[in-house]
Amino acid sequence: MKVTIERTALLKSLGHVHRVVERRTTIPILSNVLLSAGGGGLQLKATDLDLEVTETAPADVGRPGATTLPAHVLYEIVRKLPDGAQVSLETGEDGGQLQLRSGRSRFSLQALPESDFPDLAAGDMAHSFKLGAGELKRLLDKTQFAISNEETRYYLNGVFLHVAETDGQSLLRAVATDGHRLARLETPAPAGAAGMPGVIVPRKAVAEVQKLIEDPEAEITIELSPAKIRFTLGAVVLTSKLIDGSFPDYARVIPTSNDKFLTVERKDFSDAVDRVSTISSERGRAVKLSISAGKLVLSVTNPDSGSAVEELEVDYDGAPLEIGFNARYLIEIASQLESDTTLFKMNDSGSPTIILDREGASALYVLMPMRV
Repeated sequence: MKVTIERTALLKSLGHVHRVVERRTTIPILSNVLLSAGGGGLQLKATDLDLEVTETAPADVGRPGATTLPAHVLYEIVRKLPDGAQVSLETGEDGGQLQLRSGRSRFSLQALPESDFPDLAAGDMAHSFKLGAGELKRLLDKTQFAISNEETRYYLNGVFLHVAETDGQSLLRAVATDGHRLARLETPAPAGAAGMPGVIVPRKAVAEVQKLIEDPEAEITIELSPAKIRFTLGAVVLTSKLIDGSFPDYARVIPTSNDKFLTVERKDFSDAVDRVSTISSERGRAVKLSISAGKLVLSVTNPDSGSAVEELEVDYDGAPLEIGFNARYLIEIASQLESDTTLFKMNDSGSPTIILDREGASALYVLMPMRV
């Protein structure tokens, strides 16, 4: 293999693919990135056996071929080369070493044969549709914070994507929950999404897609089968295994009879929660909301450090109510909302509360109360 490529193009492609490579792995080939030089340029591929990212970069191919190199080492070398440099990559006859040349720099890198590199992308994708990059990023950004970290409940370790029919309209929904809070965002289902299986996209794949979306105006092709999902963003293709499990019937935990409505200025509320929770215990993190006509009192009591109280003017005309929540969860949900005001739909101190921008908003959050 012999190929010459601009340092900027190589660094950009390596930046996209090398993140997938685990720094600690017992399988040496998984530490490497696969470089394949051919008519289309230089293709780079990395995988951790659950997730695979490929990207093709424009390059001058002198001799087609393929090899694998340590991903993080190669990324660091290219990152430290000067801007505008040309990078030459060439393997010898035996393929065991690759010579990297750029200006006066010379590196001889240990290579592993490409025949050892695993291929995750094999298989037929039965469903395919296109979605705006900005819309997909919004679906993931607004829900991923609620993904569970509990490995025992592996079926909650991702974002559930599925199509739902509501009032005669097809909606593409993203849902995540950790049992304490639930995030649900929906957008009109794109053409081709009807009939797709409900799939759970793993946390790592969600994070990589979020990082890969650089142009919100671009269009992303999404293909999926019951076991895998593939995102194509221009020259980048990300393929991921799906979580093999059943997502719980989340609709059952979204209350339908909450009749106490509280409207509050979003930023004022979030800042107040942040202030009073300063003295809460790291373990408890509970803040009490005492709600009455036109008034909300936030309070925290910590036997070890004291107490804090803050009062806010609100729009509320229901019966007085006291309810407790995890302060961090309240702040995280508030940060996902987009309007200046936040609507809380409550029932009683022991029932889940709905939080949203306004009635009928596309983003809906459910938060379980805490005892205070």
